Amino acid sequence: MTGIHDLWAFVLAGIAVNLLPGPDSMYVVGRSLAQGRGAGVLSALGIAVGCLVHIVFAALGLSALLAQSAFAFDVVKYIGAAYLLYLGITMARSREHKRAAPVDAGTAYLRVFTQGLLTNVFNPKVALFFLAFLPQFVDHQAGVLPFFMLGLLFNTTGTMWNLFLAWSAASVAQRFQRNQRFSMWLNRATGILFVALGLNLLRARLSPGVN
Repeated sequence: MTGIHDLWAFVLAGIAVNLLPGPDSMYVVGRSLAQGRGAGVLSALGIAVGCLVHIVFAALGLSALLAQSAFAFDVVKYIGAAYLLYLGITMARSREHKRAAPVDAGTAYLRVFTQGLLTNVFNPKVALFFLAFLPQFVDHQAGVLPFFMLGLLFNTTGTMWNLFLAWSAASVAQRFQRNQRFSMWLNRATGILFVALGLNLLRARLSPGVN
C-alpha cells in the first residue's frame, strides 16, 4: 500500500510485541480464569475496540496532545488505575467459596465487554505506544489512511492472540472449577492481579515511548 514501508518488519515486530506479557493479555487471562471462556473472549473484544479508539486518536493526532501534556497523561492514568484497583479489590475481597459468576446474560455480556474496553482506553501507555510505533512504518506525507491500516493490522493480530489466551486459560480453569476452595482462591488471585496492574499503571511516567 502506498505510504507504508517495511511492512514485513512491521508484522514481525507487531507479533513480537503482542506475544510479550502485558496488561491486556494479563487482564484477559485473569478474566478467563475467574469467569470462564465467555468473559475472556468479551474482554479481548473490549480491548480490541479500546485499541481501535487509540488508533483513531493516534491517526488524527490527538494522542500527540496527550504525549505533550503531563496533566492530561496523569488524568487518564489515574482514571485507568483507579478502575483496575476497583475491579481487583472487589474480586480479591470475595469470601464466597465459589467461582465468580460466569457470563450468561445480556447485561453481564455488556458489563464485561465494557470493562475490557475501559481498562484499555484509560491506559495512556497504549496511546503513546501507537504514537511511537506506527509512524516508523508510514511515510510522513501519506495521510492518515496508511497509519490507520497498520493500526488495524496490529490490532487484529493482538486480538487473535488474546482470544487464544482466553480459550487456553479458561480450559485450564475448567478442570478445577468443581473445587470450590480452589475457585475461591483463583478468584482472589485474579483480583490481586488486577490490583497489581493498577499499581503498575500508577508508576507510568510521560515519555516518548512506552514505559
